Amino acid sequence: MSGKRKRTQPEVVGFLGVGLDNKDDHQRLTRSENFVIVGGSAETHERMQETAIKFDEALERTGKPLRETSIEQVIELFQRARE
Repeated sequence: MSGKRKRTQPEVVGFLGVGLDNKDDHQRLTRSENFVIVGGSAETHERMQETAIKFDEALERTGKPLRETSIEQVIELFQRARE
């Protein structure tokens, strides 16, 4: 028997945020439990960080880890975090 489990539904395992507007050659990298954010200007990177923090806080309130959260709920939480 294989050690791999069968997936019945797609799952979100994390997010990658990439900022492409960096003009100052500063290397920016932020990691959290659910996000890896790279690049961007200071303003763009900060905006991505704020979204990640809001998303992680909202996810924590659900009491479920990201992998156990439905795609629909992940999308809803992410949209709210961006507002």
